[in-house]
Amino acid sequence: MSADQMSIGEMLAATVPMARTLNLEFLETTPEKAVVTLPDQSEYHNHVGGPHAGAMFTLGETASGTIVLAAFGDQLSRAVPLAVSAEIAYKKLAMGPVTATATLGRPAADVVAELDAGERPEFPVTIEIRRGDGAVTGEMTVVWTLRPNG
Repeated sequence: MSADQMSIGEMLAATVPMARTLNLEFLETTPEKAVVTLPDQSEYHNHVGGPHAGAMFTLGETASGTIVLAAFGDQLSRAVPLAVSAEIAYKKLAMGPVTATATLGRPAADVVAELDAGERPEFPVTIEIRRGDGAVTGEMTVVWTLRPNG
């Protein structure tokens, strides 16, 4: 399968070692929403038997990168997406598989307009991490930029 035929999730799994290592599952990838699951794997548990905080951070950051690629993949010839900062809050004990849902914090058209104007736009991606019963176990924000090439 060529890169043009791969889904964004398949591309990330093939090119991002941590996504492969954690066996992340890409459930939905659109410019409006990305949904990624971290399966329940004992080798990534913490001292209380749930997913380790670092694994949950990686899950959220990966979901944010997934939506960035879905929303701005057509800009990759002229700009590279980079995470600028990230913040996470662990709200409840996570047990079992957890799912991260990422959404853009600004309209993609506004970000592209800034890029068109020669600027280096920044934009937040918000992520909710939920366990199987629907309880929010974590909330995260990753600020991204599109750094113009050259």
